[in-house]
Amino acid sequence: MGLMVNGKWTSEWYQPDSKGRFQRPQTKFHDQVTADGSSGFKAESGRYHLYVSHACPWAHRTIIMRKLKKLEDVISVSIVDPLMGDDGWQFSDYPGSVPDTVNGRHFLHEIYTLADKQYSGRVTVPVLWDKTTETIVNNESREIMRMLDTEFDAFGDPSVTYYPEALREQINETISAIYEPINNGVYRAGFATSQSAYEEAVGQLFDALNNCNEVLESQRYLCGNVITEADWCLFTTLVRFDSVYVGHFKCNLQRIVDYANIWNYLKELYQVPGISDTCNFDHIKKHYYQSHTGINPTRIVPSGPVIDLFEAHNRHRLPLATAA
Repeated sequence: MGLMVNGKWTSEWYQPDSKGRFQRPQTKFHDQVTADGSSGFKAESGRYHLYVSHACPWAHRTIIMRKLKKLEDVISVSIVDPLMGDDGWQFSDYPGSVPDTVNGRHFLHEIYTLADKQYSGRVTVPVLWDKTTETIVNNESREIMRMLDTEFDAFGDPSVTYYPEALREQINETISAIYEPINNGVYRAGFATSQSAYEEAVGQLFDALNNCNEVLESQRYLCGNVITEADWCLFTTLVRFDSVYVGHFKCNLQRIVDYANIWNYLKELYQVPGISDTCNFDHIKKHYYQSHTGINPTRIVPSGPVIDLFEAHNRHRLPLATAA
């Protein structure tokens, strides 16, 4: 994964706590793009650039929102190579990757030092870059996703929102509730260095998935009868689950296909127009199985599983939101 210390790159891996628990560091860039520019970063067409990975579920959130809000001609993008080597995320000509056309760099850590020559911390995706001030605006996926959803309506599609005003409190609470046990929970299981830490993470993960399955028995989506940001936050973990997390991260008490409601919910979200285009399973599997050599030292990428996300789903049995 790598780590920057006072602007210098090191290949240091994550350090667990004293009980072997995986500890995810906090992101460090939290400026905001606003429609009116009151934040100092005004929403403008062509001004911002996203650095992302097809493999990373956090970056995938922003790719999805850029797609759904029709911002692909508004916000440019670079996509890193799926393999994370000793120098961290890198830009290459691997199929599905897109080089750094803005700053012409070879490694993502160089983007961080362009923003802060003395930067210390993890070098992660996504990164929202401002071409005008030549700095990183934000590297927190939840915040970038929200900005794309709410601040670029003058340039994208204002007819859709995944953060409707009436549901905002519930959406925020739901995103927070699924983060630690599910979104981060798969990593807490996979990167645990003790049996107790692993069992704790897996227990919380499947308790939370069981709860989601119950919720989805009687309502179409996590926050009711309309798709929200909370659903996309869950989706990017679910779509990787059976292909990667079950085997690679030992999250194998159940597969997503074993959950009647979650499985059909996942298929419905995947079949939303444009969403399948944002899912690159070659990048996903190559990254996890070949980058995490401490977990998979042979770097062999499994052939399966064979999953048909275009299979018919049964979510039509539950109502959608009606037009106002």
